[in-house]
This record gives sequence, C-alpha cells and structure tokens, in this order.
Amino acid sequence: MDRLRQRADFLAVANGARTSAAAFVVQSRRRDDGGPIRVGFTVTKKHGTATERNRIRRRLRELVKRLDAVSMRPHSDYVLVGRRAALTRDFSGMLEDLRSALHRLDRQPLRPSKAFSSEAGTGSRQENASRHQDSSVKREPK
Repeated sequence: MDRLRQRADFLAVANGARTSAAAFVVQSRRRDDGGPIRVGFTVTKKHGTATERNRIRRRLRELVKRLDAVSMRPHSDYVLVGRRAALTRDFSGMLEDLRSALHRLDRQPLRPSKAFSSEAGTGSRQENASRHQDSSVKREPK
C-alpha cells in the first residue's frame, strides 16, 4: 500500500465516489493502471490547531495500517478526510466505521468522468468574453 502525496492525485480522487462516517469522509477512485492501492490523508484547518490536525491524521493512518487490505479494491486510490470527531471517537468504533464505509463504496456505481464541453473557450479571457458577447447579442449593421 502506497501513499498519495501529489495534489493532482488528491483532486482526481475528489471527483470519485465518497461516503462519510462520524470521524471522517472516505473518497475513492479506481485507476486503470496495475499499480498498488494508494491512500492519502487530509484534515482541513477548520478542524483545529496544527497539533490537533496532526493527531487526527496519525489516528487515520493507524486505522489504515490495522485494516486488512482485502477491504480495499485493488488498483484504487483512497483519501480519508478527517473530522474533529476523530479526536474523541473510540478507535475500535472508527475501525468499524472505516470497514462499513469501504463496503458502502464497493456497492456504489462508478461515476462517469466529467467531460468537457467542446464549446469551452481555449483562448484568453478577453477572447472568450468577446466570443460569448458576440454569440448572445445580435447587432444590426448601420
């Protein structure tokens, strides 16, 4: 099991399936490559001071270490987003929450990827603004 470390990987997983528990949110995304399971951890600043956020992150890492790898799908990325309740919640309860969250993720259908519109502007903001203005307002010649 590897760790997610790059922001682009975290953003890719954020577009995948998600489920929540009292102490965390689990996000997942299936990859097409044959690589190992990768797991990332994050806690936002609204959930406490740096010391508290680090403690939440450490507890989440320990949960994943104690979890059997069979619970996770192969060739997938997971992100655990910690909540403040992870500071006070019973560890065995959190482990059961993680198992049930992973089970719920397995039952969810895969989300289709977000396709970009072919009409999306690829030029500068000014070009896109003028293109939008030209197409929405028909001007009469003088």
